[in-house]
Amino acid sequence: MRKIAIKVGSNTFYAINKAKSMIVFIGETYVALCKALMNPQKIRWRETLFYMNMCGFEALPIILLICFLMGLILGIQAAFILSQWGTEVFMADMIGLVIIKELGPLMVAIIATGRCGSAFAAEIGTMKVNEEVNALTTMGLEPSRFLVIPKLIAMLITMPLLSAFGNLAGIVGGFSVGFFQLDIPAVTYYQRTVNAVTVMDFSEGMIKALCFALLITVIGCMSGFDAKDDAQGVGSSTTSAVVNGIFVIIVCDTILALLFNLL
Repeated sequence: MRKIAIKVGSNTFYAINKAKSMIVFIGETYVALCKALMNPQKIRWRETLFYMNMCGFEALPIILLICFLMGLILGIQAAFILSQWGTEVFMADMIGLVIIKELGPLMVAIIATGRCGSAFAAEIGTMKVNEEVNALTTMGLEPSRFLVIPKLIAMLITMPLLSAFGNLAGIVGGFSVGFFQLDIPAVTYYQRTVNAVTVMDFSEGMIKALCFALLITVIGCMSGFDAKDDAQGVGSSTTSAVVNGIFVIIVCDTILALLFNLL
């Protein structure tokens, strides 16, 4: 019993220290981002475009496929339940709201964590092993501005766009079930979706996408900077970036959902 209490206490302190480190790192990243925006000519735009391609265009096919399948699954489950009461037409309302407000941004963020967050951690962790991070500091360059800002700008631009495309793919997946299985006319499905989803609902999803982009970048880069100076450390930092990223994203989504419902 004593060993369990000691282990729980040590893990709790470890989580608190990690949270403090993440808050400090977010503050440092915010300051570096403000400095970069005040001097746009100092931003590494070539690297920013590279990360936009990696995190955005290259991730688009898998995001469209997964979001389409999620909409398809929701449509199948909704059709089974709603058909018992003859309210199949309300499937368009339900899928539109669920996809745009919750599942679309959340699924895109989870995929981006697995692709981009792990890549950021592995890249910075490898640079730390090769002492390239120390070399940047020796040359008088801020590693946070030099390494993190291009990734952050790329994620802040691409995540809302990926969420928008993912939302569209999810709605198309639900429409496929409504049109082919329940014989709901395309015009009716479109009108129900447009009437159910408001500008505020779409804005909530975009705000979540921006918050998720910040968290994915911060956690991925912070895990890379915290990596130990060996090959196993790089692997551990990559795993930590994915696991911690998904956990923090779900917690953030919960908090944002409560705030939006209260507002």
